[in-house]
Amino acid sequence: MDFHVGEKGYYHIRSLYFDDYNNTCYKMNEAGVDNRMKYRIRIYNHSEKQITLEKKIKVHGMTRKLSASLTKEQCHSLMQGKNLSMKQQEFENYPELLQEFVVWMASRHGKPKIIVAYDRIPYIYKQGNVRITIDENIHSSKDFAHFFDKDMQKSPILPKGKVLLEVKYDEFLPSFLKERLEIGKLQQTTFSKYYLCRRFFTMQS
Repeated sequence: MDFHVGEKGYYHIRSLYFDDYNNTCYKMNEAGVDNRMKYRIRIYNHSEKQITLEKKIKVHGMTRKLSASLTKEQCHSLMQGKNLSMKQQEFENYPELLQEFVVWMASRHGKPKIIVAYDRIPYIYKQGNVRITIDENIHSSKDFAHFFDKDMQKSPILPKGKVLLEVKYDEFLPSFLKERLEIGKLQQTTFSKYYLCRRFFTMQS
């Protein structure tokens, strides 16, 4: 198991996703456009100790992530839909990804759109940098003001008892894992927690 899980055997993840004035990220995801990207802020176990801005990029079916650290003050400003300062002296001190995000926020009128929250049970295998994760208790929320609060208001998006199993790897998938995954009529597919969480609120309105 991933050593980050601690005694509980899992950790809690929350991701705050942003989109522009035209909901471009959501629409591209819905249409299945291959070359697309999303910005999000990710935290673990409701903690402010590690706050990360991430850019998730999907090109030709392959996914990669870029990341940069955020301060508590920067995060709380962005949670409220307020962009960070673009004054030259401050802007130049931002990590490159944060500079890009600040410009995107300003030019595309970016705003926080949805919170995706879930518990993750992660397994790792060093050869091929394999990660197998089981995500359960997947919830959707627009309670941006309580992003860090344990009792944030949220709604489940999967039927009770359903979980999401994901297999991620870099160089190769070891044969013993590949054999166990190719059982019966299993098919490789994509599953977007982001899209389902946003669609949940779209269908409610």
